[in-house]
Amino acid sequence: MFGFGYALVPLYPVICIALGINQTGVDDRPINTQVDASRVVTIEFDTNVHNMAWEFKPLERHLSVHPGELAQVMFEVVNVRNVPVTGQAIPSYGPALAAEHFRKLECFCFTKQTLEPGERRQMPVAFVVDPALPKEIATITLSYTFFEVEGNQRAEGGPGYVGKVKDGV
Repeated sequence: MFGFGYALVPLYPVICIALGINQTGVDDRPINTQVDASRVVTIEFDTNVHNMAWEFKPLERHLSVHPGELAQVMFEVVNVRNVPVTGQAIPSYGPALAAEHFRKLECFCFTKQTLEPGERRQMPVAFVVDPALPKEIATITLSYTFFEVEGNQRAEGGPGYVGKVKDGV
């Protein structure tokens, strides 16, 4: 038994390497093989509001990403009216082909947004550009337009009427 234990000392590292266990000094961090580090795509952000008294803007006008890389950008919206307003953001892409390769994981456009009077909110968009994006597309424009929804502008005198709007606000 003593001889076996003595012989096991130099054999231990050889056995560990053969079995792939207990290896120190080896970089075993996971690598995302989905990222195409050879390419950079510029994402430009555009914001609009359609007949709403909201201020809406991206906190960054553009972002450079590698296809397959997880990215996030923040947008800010402010309700400048003195009543709560509900809006829904609708995205569009340029070029149109980019829509097939732009994967949003989190987006304020997935749900309606209700802002109280004077409320300011920052909202994230987390996305990945598919590495299958054609190589000739180097720039994608992501544009959001907020539309007022849920009957915020009710008929005068009807249910939910809150009075006349002053100065277009």
